[in-house]
Amino acid sequence: MATSVAGDRRAPERPAPLPRARTPLFALAEVRWAAAALALFAVAAVAHAAGAPAWLYWALYLACYVAGGWEPAWAGVRALLGRSLDVDLLMVVAAIGAAAIGQVFDGALLIIIFATSGALEALATRRTEDSVRGLLALAPERGTRLRPDGGEEVVAAVDLAVGDELLVRPGERIAADGEVVDGGSEVDQATITGEAMPVAKFPGDDVFAGTMNGSGTLRVRVGRPAHDSVVARIVAMVERASATKARTQLFIERFEQHYSVGVVVATIALFTVPLLFGADLESALLRAMTFMIVASPCAVVLATMPPLLAAVANAGRHGVLVKSAVVLERLAGASVVALDKTGTLTEGRPAVAEIRVTSPGTLSEHDVLRLAAAVERGSEHPLGAAVVAAAVAAEIDLPPVTDFTARPGRGVTASVEGHRIDVGALDRLAPDAAGHAETAAAITDLEARGYTAVTVLRDGVPVAVLGVRDTVRGDAAAAVRGCAALTASPPVLLTGDNPRAARRVAEEVGVTEVRAGLLPEDKVAAVQELAGRGERVALVGDGVNDAPAMAAAHIGIAMGGAGSDVALETADAVVVRDELPAIPAVIALARRARRLVIANLVIAGTVIVTLVTWDIVGTLPLPLGVAGHEGSTILVALNGLRLLREKAWIEAAGQ
Repeated sequence: MATSVAGDRRAPERPAPLPRARTPLFALAEVRWAAAALALFAVAAVAHAAGAPAWLYWALYLACYVAGGWEPAWAGVRALLGRSLDVDLLMVVAAIGAAAIGQVFDGALLIIIFATSGALEALATRRTEDSVRGLLALAPERGTRLRPDGGEEVVAAVDLAVGDELLVRPGERIAADGEVVDGGSEVDQATITGEAMPVAKFPGDDVFAGTMNGSGTLRVRVGRPAHDSVVARIVAMVERASATKARTQLFIERFEQHYSVGVVVATIALFTVPLLFGADLESALLRAMTFMIVASPCAVVLATMPPLLAAVANAGRHGVLVKSAVVLERLAGASVVALDKTGTLTEGRPAVAEIRVTSPGTLSEHDVLRLAAAVERGSEHPLGAAVVAAAVAAEIDLPPVTDFTARPGRGVTASVEGHRIDVGALDRLAPDAAGHAETAAAITDLEARGYTAVTVLRDGVPVAVLGVRDTVRGDAAAAVRGCAALTASPPVLLTGDNPRAARRVAEEVGVTEVRAGLLPEDKVAAVQELAGRGERVALVGDGVNDAPAMAAAHIGIAMGGAGSDVALETADAVVVRDELPAIPAVIALARRARRLVIANLVIAGTVIVTLVTWDIVGTLPLPLGVAGHEGSTILVALNGLRLLREKAWIEAAGQ
């Protein structure tokens, strides 16, 4: 006999993330210089518009040049010394050229665009470094080592050698990877495997550095040095993958080398060739500077950035934090979505889903839940909290208990109304009762369906089995369908949980490809395998164990509600409100932004070609050239800003 149980699915909070050092915004030189340049530009523009003396606003504009332009100019000079010409130097030269012919405002605007871009890039790089340092804090700095004489000593984790024995008390983080040699407990290893519930650990079982011990005491023999622990390998994987991803550039930047060389060559030709044919110096210089202004990539830059930044802002208003325009461009290119299970497709909180009475006629389902919850009320285990929450939701009054005992890794026992009630794992609580046919069949069936089976015994006799599971998010199936409709390949499930639980969730949400039992390095390998098949992988996860795969993926997306600090920092985008349908919506919005970028590039390119041709073939008046250049810049900017409208998100969410 079975029944479904609904109710409050809240479980005890997991240990709070350890504090991390975060670089203050203005600790970065690039940010300080960009802010100074922007402030000077704003003051100069106000002075200019207010009719202040020319010497005043010129001095302010030139100060803006220095503040925002010296770093890109120096970077351009270094590139030139390395026999490479990039757009940094081109923009600075164009700005100086604009000032030389009186268009100092245009030049200052170019400086501001590049200084701000450099500051954002520096900030993103530093935040990645901060997140990697935060990973290192997962493993405790010290552990309690047992001496040969039976005494204890607290030593640095880096000084632990293979073969040393550690004493791990209740509530402590384990200081090293190793094997349990004595004791029993439950260990929360979600930081490594992503499993929703603590795992029972007994002699012979492996444990990982940085995982949290439960209510029992363990003696652990160190199996790996600190530099080779799972946490250390996660750090190394995140560093390598992030460094690789940091080299990714916007589409338009891939052409900057050729564009810069072309503009410089054409400018020099427009200046020197007329001089060779007898033109005067002033007219030749004016033609060349006009060419450099109308050919400068200001409109091209704004053709790219406003649609992307508008889409970023719109996504942010709807609970999706996209960390940069580069990230949005990569989102548009995603060809497959890989999903974590626990905390992503599921809520990461255990809940009682079924009650099966295995000794008919003895107790009702109501009685089973009443007795089990009364005993579990004294337990700190998440499974116990799920049982108590189910009873509270059913408004069941719990009787008092006596002689409560918790046996780590096995279960709990207490006396209730004159009977001894045991709740936990049948094979560990009462091995002699494991042959109870109906109970064994219920356990087998529930575990085959991906549930955790919790047995209830009265006076040593099994009377019921509770099926506990991690609840699937109500919007998970819709999100999977949305992703499948957008991408070339159907979504994939990558999880550290057991295959049975993974298959149950996959069937419920509509995922057909499942890879279970994965450690962090296995998830990275799975992402790399998909990439090797030509896929551009968007990895969605929430835990520390997902961070390396997020960094290795084409795009990493974190669920913000339950996500660890490291996952949130490593991810390229964060779903702040934990709404899974926002994932296909933001991918659709990114693709619309990409289409607008292409349209804007066509507009900007057409205007630039027209003005450049006019300047070369005929005589383009400087005011008309500036008006055409600025007009095209404003046009593409306004076109891109259309993605700020609410309608743009609604259309993306509706696909």
